[in-house]
Amino acid sequence: MRCLSLELKLGPILLLLICATITTKAAANGDGYKQCEHTVKKWAFSSQDSEIRDDKHVLRNLLFFLHVPRTGGRTYFHCFLKKLYANAQECPRSYDKLRFNPRKENCRLLSTHDDYSMMAKLPKEQTSVVTILRNPIDRVFSTYEFSVEVAARFLVHRDLTSLSRMAKRARLKAGGVSTLDIWPWKYLVPWMREDLFARRDARIRKGQSYIITNDTYNMEEISMPLRDFINDPIARDIIHNGATFQIAGLTNNSYLAESHEVRRCVLKYQSLGQYVLEVVKKRLDSMLYVGLTENHRESATMFSNLVGAQVIAQLTKSSSNSDFSIDNGSEQRPLLPNSKSDANHQENNTYRKLKKVSSTSKDEAENINMDAGKLMEAYESCISSLRNSQSERRAKSLKRISPANFTKEARRKVPELLLQEITSLNSLDMQLYNYAQNIFAKQQALMVQNMVNSENLPSTLDEHAHNNSNSLPSWKVIVLAMTSLLSSNLKDYDFMVHPRKIPIRSTNGGGKEWNASD
Repeated sequence: MRCLSLELKLGPILLLLICATITTKAAANGDGYKQCEHTVKKWAFSSQDSEIRDDKHVLRNLLFFLHVPRTGGRTYFHCFLKKLYANAQECPRSYDKLRFNPRKENCRLLSTHDDYSMMAKLPKEQTSVVTILRNPIDRVFSTYEFSVEVAARFLVHRDLTSLSRMAKRARLKAGGVSTLDIWPWKYLVPWMREDLFARRDARIRKGQSYIITNDTYNMEEISMPLRDFINDPIARDIIHNGATFQIAGLTNNSYLAESHEVRRCVLKYQSLGQYVLEVVKKRLDSMLYVGLTENHRESATMFSNLVGAQVIAQLTKSSSNSDFSIDNGSEQRPLLPNSKSDANHQENNTYRKLKKVSSTSKDEAENINMDAGKLMEAYESCISSLRNSQSERRAKSLKRISPANFTKEARRKVPELLLQEITSLNSLDMQLYNYAQNIFAKQQALMVQNMVNSENLPSTLDEHAHNNSNSLPSWKVIVLAMTSLLSSNLKDYDFMVHPRKIPIRSTNGGGKEWNASD
């Protein structure tokens, strides 16, 4: 009876203690959200650029290609930018924080996987930014496939210990930059590599007793299933909403210390991602060019006309002068700042000019003799050979994990529920991609209007394109087709402000798909 009486007396006390604990945890969680909300809002306010410049479509002295992984950026770099800029005009590419050297004089082009925080190291008033976005579902698939593909190349080694010894010797001998130096592959490839070795060892122990399915994306005996991949903390930190975080400058590769806390808060409280998304949308609006991987040929034509033509004009003007003076003959300075004070000085002077490269090399001379049409012809020739070499290397790598083989047909067999899960995990990127489609439509209208104004194209473009399509290069046919499509809307102000939305293509649907390179 005494025990029963004691329990009755202690019961209310225990209940109060439990309630107090729950209340304390709830308050702590509430305080955590409020603190994160304050952190994210503070970052968003400080990251808001000033009003969009009227001359945002004018190329400035430095072109920063913000390369979002798996959007086809490597093709643009090799088949466009390398055709336009001489080697001496390339800035040292920033594969990691230690490799970036902002003191190289006269660089005009920076192409890198770095996020937008790189702008803190660049003279903002003299820098134009371009980027390419891709359907987020396709980009997740491509990231998974490329990570496995590159990791499979290492299966020629007996084990990870042997691999480590060989890699060190190869690195010392080559002295160059490998995929393992580049974000995000320096995280994703080692992760997949360890996984492939572990699964291969498990197969060897089992002998022939294991069973392999026909689903390439769910061959757990061979490689990590796609479902496990997308739900791993590494994927959540690096891959999902990757385009949004990269343009926000909030990746785990960011140069800004405060960005890591902001990213942590957004990953923990998803609703805070909307503050980040608004910042990123404004940055897209201010860019010189935004391409779409799915519209790769139209994007390439647009890049050639909106960006390439300006680069050619800029280099031609540069080559016609023996020297660039700064402030009417004052001391010459490099484009990139040597110090914080120098950076502030340059950012406050919009009209500061580059010091010209003293000598013009052979490839520079070839570049300035190019025009937008020749650039597109060179691009089409380049992508053909580039894709062939990439396809051969991909096939060779995937042989090591046969029968796994990433094909369009295999993608179409992925369950709809898994596609919906990828969509949900990339909600910010899905919204951003839809916004980028609007920007793309505006760019199309701008390009066509510029061409109509400069070339006085005939009004009967449908007939003109049809009659001449057999004799014109494919890029000109595309321009004429886009002109025909948009000419009726050029005078429609509402179209320019509220362009039609292009539906996001599902990866399990039909139609031709372009395999974007890194």
